[in-house]
Amino acid sequence: MDRILKRDRLIVAVGLALVVVLAAVYTVMGAGMPMSAITMTQMAIEMPGMMMASTDWTPRYGLLVFLMWWVMMIAMMVPSAAPTVLLYTGLVRKNKNTERPYASVSVFLSGYLIVWGAFSFGATVLQWALVSIGHLSGMMELTKAPVAGMLMMAAGIYQVSSLKQACLRHCQHPLIFFMHNWKSGTYGALRMGMQNGYFCLGCCWVLMALLFVGGVMNLLWIAALALFVGFEKLAVDRPWLTKISSIALIGVGLWIVMAA
Repeated sequence: MDRILKRDRLIVAVGLALVVVLAAVYTVMGAGMPMSAITMTQMAIEMPGMMMASTDWTPRYGLLVFLMWWVMMIAMMVPSAAPTVLLYTGLVRKNKNTERPYASVSVFLSGYLIVWGAFSFGATVLQWALVSIGHLSGMMELTKAPVAGMLMMAAGIYQVSSLKQACLRHCQHPLIFFMHNWKSGTYGALRMGMQNGYFCLGCCWVLMALLFVGGVMNLLWIAALALFVGFEKLAVDRPWLTKISSIALIGVGLWIVMAA
């Protein structure tokens, strides 16, 4: 059984890594946008504050933006969800009533990604709205400094909110999550994956909204947020991390507003 569990975890880990790599490559290449993320990041570094005309929104472009968000969320969030998926792999293998463990793991991950797909749809609608009122540049970042600063402060306040902390605890302790939410069968795997996605979304949605501050396709900003999310979920019993990040976000947001 130990050998089987190790093999299962290795296969799932390789599968997760492949998904993340493919999603990351798609994001870096520009996710169908007029410019690659590498070019947009270089422009943000070399010509900060540069204004570009926004692309006209069509149904095709809206679909590309949605796919950009969803694939980017996969690249950013799946690594931090990997411990939960790997634990689920072991639990499924030990469950004698589960005939197809890999299928159950795939369904569980699909449920998780469906939730982030819903978030990506909301982000797409928000991006369209911001472009429509002239608050988002062609570089996909907020053009109004006060709005960006207030979003940073809101993220800082949310970091220490009771909802954030409750969701973070579920993300940090996957065994407790499964003890309280276990459901058998394929439909059960889907529901658990979505439930875990809800907790993850509740933990990180405001941080993901900060992509509008640093630039949705700014690779440095994307990497910084992804690393922080991963570290935050792994930093079990370290409440000081969220408090420090809260102070930092509020401080930077206040500075942006005052400097505007």
